Amino acid sequence: MKRAIVGAVAAVSVMQITATPAQAAPKSDPVRALQAHLARGQAVNVQTTAKVVFTPAMVTSYELDGTFGLGPRGAVASDVAGTLRFSKDMLRGMRKRQPADTEALLEGPIRMISSPEATYVSGPMVERAVPMGPAWVRYSRTALPQSNAVLDVLEPATLKTLMAHRTSWSGGVVKGSVRTSELAAASRSFRSEFGPGSSTGRGKVTYTLWLDPTGLVRRLSATAVMPYGGGSFTIESSSRYSDWGRELTVPLPLESDVIDRRDVEGVLPAHLPGIWS
Repeated sequence: MKRAIVGAVAAVSVMQITATPAQAAPKSDPVRALQAHLARGQAVNVQTTAKVVFTPAMVTSYELDGTFGLGPRGAVASDVAGTLRFSKDMLRGMRKRQPADTEALLEGPIRMISSPEATYVSGPMVERAVPMGPAWVRYSRTALPQSNAVLDVLEPATLKTLMAHRTSWSGGVVKGSVRTSELAAASRSFRSEFGPGSSTGRGKVTYTLWLDPTGLVRRLSATAVMPYGGGSFTIESSSRYSDWGRELTVPLPLESDVIDRRDVEGVLPAHLPGIWS
């Protein structure tokens, strides 16, 4: 009898062990995964679309495709091509206020090579402005374009904030929302892009991140509702990231092939072409 009882207990123990569910593998840390690739000489390819809606009739859209060179704190250089589009009502108002600049912005795609000190622009708008001159126009003291029009996940502080405000994380998909005031307090790129108004508590950003098994961001979708006058406007932006860690140094154009924007005053837009131009 004693042997039978012992045998029964052993059998039940085996059943309990085999019935115990397997422990889930620990999730990768996206911030650490990003930081592992933030080294000079490494880069990532980015494709981004964005839409800014002020009213249903006043809409701007933007497409960007290119490469971002990386450094210890995030992007340090970029080589991208961008195309701007405007709704009919917005285009009508722009042509009344700044006809020459508007026509130049419509001549895409616009190629931009950016460093921390300047951005070099080429494309049809430059060819029209200086048909017999250099191929590149230098805009000095400009910021690098962001990899996403709302959230720059190439910046560790921004990605860390998004992970801290997640509402779910399942199967490599992270969802969350954050107030613009909290994002502006942590994210240098967000403050730079949206200015002092971003620090108010009236704005909100919702987002979804798709991560690969190592934790690197493969895709980002973000929607921001930002205060604007007595109301608000909406920004929707989606980005895809590929070829993380590719070896690349973004070369600047030869000085002999560059002219400063101040030397073509009145011929090209005063501000760097972009979604906020």
